[in-house]
Order: sequence, then structure tokens, then C-alpha cells
Amino acid sequence: MKLGDVCESVSLTFRRQQDKIILINTSDVLDGKVTNHEYVPNKNLKGQFKKSFQLEDILYSEIRPKNRRFAYIDFNADDYVASTKLMVIRANDKILPQFLFQVLKSDEIIDQLQLLAETRSGTFPQITFSELASLDVRIPPIPEQKEIAATLSCFDEKILNISEKNHHLEQIAQVIFKSWFVDFEPWGGKRPINWRDVELGDVVTLNAGGDKPVLCSSTPTNECSIPVFSNGIDNFGLYGYTDLPKVTEESVTVSARGTIGFVCLRQEPFVPIVRLITAIPNKEFITAKFLYLYLNSIHIAGVGTTQQQLTVPDFKKHRILVPNSDVVNNFTETVATMFDSIRHNRIENARLVKIRDTLLPRLMSGKLSASDIVGGK
Repeated sequence: MKLGDVCESVSLTFRRQQDKIILINTSDVLDGKVTNHEYVPNKNLKGQFKKSFQLEDILYSEIRPKNRRFAYIDFNADDYVASTKLMVIRANDKILPQFLFQVLKSDEIIDQLQLLAETRSGTFPQITFSELASLDVRIPPIPEQKEIAATLSCFDEKILNISEKNHHLEQIAQVIFKSWFVDFEPWGGKRPINWRDVELGDVVTLNAGGDKPVLCSSTPTNECSIPVFSNGIDNFGLYGYTDLPKVTEESVTVSARGTIGFVCLRQEPFVPIVRLITAIPNKEFITAKFLYLYLNSIHIAGVGTTQQQLTVPDFKKHRILVPNSDVVNNFTETVATMFDSIRHNRIENARLVKIRDTLLPRLMSGKLSASDIVGGK
């Protein structure tokens, strides 16, 4: 069938008059979930926030399908308003909403939509619902849809649970950092007199990302396993994979354009490219884990009027409070177990994603049934 035979694009204007609402832009949906649930006053809204949506709808970004800006609505959405840059896709009686969501987030569909988006002229690679509706897809009977959706949802829930566990671990590490280095609780609430206030460039080597290397794969292989990172927040800015690293030390990256100030701890060799600043700490003074938590505790702003950016010379001048090395090392040992768990969990999530994405096309094509998976085949 065509996708347009089983779903429609709904464009209903939000007309509710409650005092506070939640605005959902393309940046507020990612890989199946709505990430913003903060209320704002229902007045003087930007013109793009117009669409209402409801339980079991699917929000799907018109821009750059590869960025996986989509979400399945599993909550009451009466207080939510979506941007016009998000399609509101609703299943009809030929397809279960959960199964439709699995179809729309499959690599096969996303690859086709990305190709269509890149062939259009315009500022951004963009798609329309009519293009999405024209795609062919296998639609099994409702009972089979239910089995497939339930099987794949098990993977989605496990992946989400691990991600939430990592978020909790990072929050704990950040609380400990604040206790030690903002509130000075181990020292009776007073800053030790032998701690130094220095420029970031005095204790950290900062470098701007280089040109894009030749990618040898979009997924890691034995011969091509070095990740290439840019400034995006999707999948921590992963751009692809190459064969030779440029940075081998544990370090920190900071996005310098776009979403300025997005900080990542890099614990494996990698290649940084444009719009990314790499910060390699001098271990005589601080560690990468200390630096990561410190940079996440401050506001990092860019400069410029037309397009803001964070530059290496300006970033070097930022002031940082540096404790003595014994304190830094003790703190790093305290949080190291948390970051080891986070790293292990990310590896496990990557494994689950790979299994899920391998199963998905086989289930969709009918080459594999949900009962085969349950039976261990």
C-alpha cells in the first residue's frame, strides 16, 4: 500500500484558551519522544505555533528526516501546541498507530525521505506529506501489526530506560560537583585559599575542529570504527566513521555554532570537525571528567550579531577555579564509577539499537514474524 492509504496529515488550529500551554518545536522531539514539557503563558505566541495534536498522533519534522526529529504521542496533549514545521500524522482504521510509528521511523523510510528532501531546492533539505504519502509500504493484518509493534516496543522501552538511567547518573555526578566546587560543602562552605582562579587556556588545550575526513562507513566496522563528531546534539553530534583518529586522549568537546555550548565527554579516540571545539585538559591541573562537569555547570555563550559562534581565542579567556590536584583527583575517583556505568550503558544501548534496526526491515517485509523472535529463531 501507499503510506497515504493508511494515514493523513492533520492540520487543526489550536484554539483552546487555557492560561498556560506547552510549545513544541522541531527541536523538542527526538527519536520517538517529546523532550519539552514546560508551560509558558498562552499569549503573544510566535506565528509558527498553531497545530493541535492528540493521543496516538505522530509528530514528524519536515526538515532533515535523518535527524530523527519525530515523536509518538503517548500522553494527553490538550495543553500542547506544535510548530507548523512538524507534520501531525494520524493513523486510520487500516493501521495501528504504534505500527505506523514503527514504519515511519524505520531506516528504509527515513532513507527514502532524506533522498527526497535533498533533491528539493531550498535552504534546508525538506519533505512534504504528499511525498511521504507516496511511499510504498507492506501493511500486514491488524493482529500481525500488533505483534510486531509490541516486539519492537520492548526494544524501545529498554533503550529508553537505559538512557534515563544514564541521565540520572549524570545528574548525581553534577550534584556532587556542585557540592564540592560551588557550595564548598566539604570545606565548611568556604573556598579554600590555595585554589587558583585562572584562564581556561592556562589549564586546557583548545582546538577548533578540522575539515571533514573521508568517511568509510555510516556504522562502525572492524576497519572503520573511529567516530567523527560535529556540533549537533543528535546522537552526540555523530557524523559518521573513519579509520584514523585525531584525538586519542580523554577530552571534552563544545559546540561552537548552532546549539552553542553543547558539552560532551569523549572517552574514546575520535575526529572533531567544523563547528566543534576540543578541550584537552592538562592532567597536572584538572581531569576531563572535572572539566566536563564544570562546563556543564556554566552558561557558555557565543559572540557575533549575524551568526553567533564560540571562538577558541575567546573561550581561552574564560575564567575557571582550579582546586589543588589532590582534590581534583579525589573527586575524579568519586565520579569515575558513574561515568564507567554511563559508558557501558551507551555500548549496551548501541547494541540494542543495532538488533532492533536489524529486525525491523525483516519484520516489515514478512521475512520474520514476531513469533519467530519469541521462539528464539
